[in-house]
Amino acid sequence: MSSIATDVSMNGSMTSHDTTNSIFEIDDSDILKLMDRPRPINIERNRSFDEKSYCEMSITLSPRPSYRMADNFRILDHHEYVYSPGRRSGFHTPRSESYYEAHPMIADAWEALRRSVVHFRGQPVGTIAALDHSVEELNYDQVFVRDFVPSALAFLMNGETEIVKNFLLKTLLLQSREKMVDQFKLGEGVMPASFKVTHHPARNYETLTADFGESAIGRVAPVDSGFWWIILLRAYTKSTGDSSLAELPECQRGMRLILSLCLSEGFDTFPTLLCADGCCMIDRRMGVYGYPIEIQALFFMALRCALVLLKQEGEGKDFVDRIVQRLHALSYHMRNYFWLDLKNLNDIYRYKTEEYSHTAVNKFNVMPDSLPDWVFDFMPSRGGYFIGNVSPAKMDFRWFCLGNCVAILSSLATPEQSAAIMDLIEERWEELVGEMPLKICYPAIESHQWRIVTGWDPKNTRWSYHNGGSWPVLLWLLTAACIKTGRPQIARRAIDLIESRLSKDHWPEYYDGKLGRYIGKQARKFQTWSIAGYLVAKMMLEDPSHLRMVSLEEDKQLKPLLKRSSSWTC
Repeated sequence: MSSIATDVSMNGSMTSHDTTNSIFEIDDSDILKLMDRPRPINIERNRSFDEKSYCEMSITLSPRPSYRMADNFRILDHHEYVYSPGRRSGFHTPRSESYYEAHPMIADAWEALRRSVVHFRGQPVGTIAALDHSVEELNYDQVFVRDFVPSALAFLMNGETEIVKNFLLKTLLLQSREKMVDQFKLGEGVMPASFKVTHHPARNYETLTADFGESAIGRVAPVDSGFWWIILLRAYTKSTGDSSLAELPECQRGMRLILSLCLSEGFDTFPTLLCADGCCMIDRRMGVYGYPIEIQALFFMALRCALVLLKQEGEGKDFVDRIVQRLHALSYHMRNYFWLDLKNLNDIYRYKTEEYSHTAVNKFNVMPDSLPDWVFDFMPSRGGYFIGNVSPAKMDFRWFCLGNCVAILSSLATPEQSAAIMDLIEERWEELVGEMPLKICYPAIESHQWRIVTGWDPKNTRWSYHNGGSWPVLLWLLTAACIKTGRPQIARRAIDLIESRLSKDHWPEYYDGKLGRYIGKQARKFQTWSIAGYLVAKMMLEDPSHLRMVSLEEDKQLKPLLKRSSSWTC
């Protein structure tokens, strides 16, 4: 089945042509119609909707008040914020007076970030993945949804909102096209993994080519793109104080389409999302199929963001009810079954198998002999983390950075669990941070296991790329988690490592080796999210008020059940 490409000349005339390429053309008039809608009146409310318990909402769902941006604030200690009206990011961004007096990396980073900006019909719409002309471009010349998030946050922190708004609208309109892979139709709510602007100078028009997985390695549709889109929409709303974009009927519909894919009922007995390998940042075969922590944490955060952004009327009311129910089940499941600390590790070590009935302790029939040797040495006496995967007879005990950091930011992790994750990072600094922050996962898989799990993937050899490689982009997530947990000193230590060589190495995509000592063997230089991740971390550490864009407070009424051992007595 062919898709339709629409030619738009510069004078606005339109003609349609059949094409076999996955090209979807967006007319400027579509964007103008969305952007020219009257802005709703913001109504001040006494309590932040973000902090409203979804336990309360399950009891009574009152009409949704308009979104309002809080004043800027600065952090004093672990949990105290002081409001400073009118304060903006002044960390020597291009708009700051003392910009060139700062660390030279900041000027270098902003210059590189601006070179990566992509325009469509004169409007900035995103940033390409990398600007490395020394190697074949492949899809690194495209705008990726997940890759653009740190770039978007950097622009929002610097008061440049247009590019973020345009990106959200363009990807929203791309979502609405029919998505075909071979002869199979994808779900209506799937967001593109990436898009590319194609210029046709002879005919004086531009087109957008969207990739929904039909061109990706392994042909896997991105599960995370829709979640990142909702999270970014909330960040834009929180940063600007403007709820008019999120309240557009088109944005409301886009969120509902994404959620309808995730909240649909089926045969699954778990509230987590079943996913294939390659569906997220780890976009190659790495044994994360099943219920990967990255997707579950993003799912939880997207649900909480959608709860804030969706209108509680009409179709939105039904989705709000379903979100509240799912959040209860998901938080219970993740906090109880994905969480690992020394006590839980010892419990698993002593599991009995073939248990039946509701009283079973080993609910997933995990064999204690499947515990890897490394986890016993890796687990410190204090500290813990959400493991990589839990499914029948399978527990992936690997540490995955993104999922654990998002768990902290979304408050999927309780305050105690958040503190334990930070304890683990401090206790296992050499393993998880080393000489270049930050391990995407730990440990690497090797030898025969590597051959089986990755399918002999030469890019994912041990301690490289997704298989234990070090990714500088993860710095912004670590920094946000550090600020939220009141441990900025950890972020400063990681930033110092970044500043010692990242710019000198020309902003690589990733580093190799147990300590992250070597530039990745196939790493692109001038990787945009490595650049943006550094900028976001610096600006957030200098002005912690930016944290509110990507952080959600704990729902204090939702506490995990106290689990007592069978030997517990009064």
